Amino acid sequence: MTLVSPDARATTLCVLLAACIGATPLARAQSAMESGVTLYGGYRMGGGLTDTTTGASVNVKDAASYALALDIGIEAQKQVQLFYSRQKTELTSGGFLAAVAKLPLTMEYYHIGGTYFWEPGSRGTGGYVVGGIGATVARPDYAGLNSEAKPSINLGFGYMLPLGDRLGLRFEARGYATLLNNDGGFFCGSNTGCVVSISGTALYQGEALVGLSGRF
Repeated sequence: MTLVSPDARATTLCVLLAACIGATPLARAQSAMESGVTLYGGYRMGGGLTDTTTGASVNVKDAASYALALDIGIEAQKQVQLFYSRQKTELTSGGFLAAVAKLPLTMEYYHIGGTYFWEPGSRGTGGYVVGGIGATVARPDYAGLNSEAKPSINLGFGYMLPLGDRLGLRFEARGYATLLNNDGGFFCGSNTGCVVSISGTALYQGEALVGLSGRF
């Protein structure tokens, strides 16, 4: 029978404990999704309402957009996302302001949400679903008119095509719903009054995006 000294047992225990401690961050690193930053260019469409005073259609003109997303890996296949999208457009109607035929407008989305890659072990590549919740801010580029901020959500799907170890291309389609629940004036000013009076529950837009993503 071979006896193991207390010192040898203590040394072995310390080695095993150190190995376990060292392996824990490695296991977490292997299971967590990569993080990344993506800069997008795109095109946003849709956004129709009705003026309750005149009965005329009020439309947000289709126009180019750009977006920025920060994705933070939290689990295998899952990321938390901070998302910003901006569009320079126009609000058009049969005639809501005597001074202008079109109202220049900036539409911005500020959302927090997440992405889910449905392929196990994808490491942040392949197909995914994406969504978020936050606010829509509409800023009229016309002196004296106030901006409007409303709650909104987005939902979409995409595909990440890897370009080496640290770069990738993202192709996305997103849909936005801005909750209005409104029966009254929009884009009002002390000197001009309100540009449009609407009655409705939501404003819907769609966006196609292509982005260059850097992963870390």
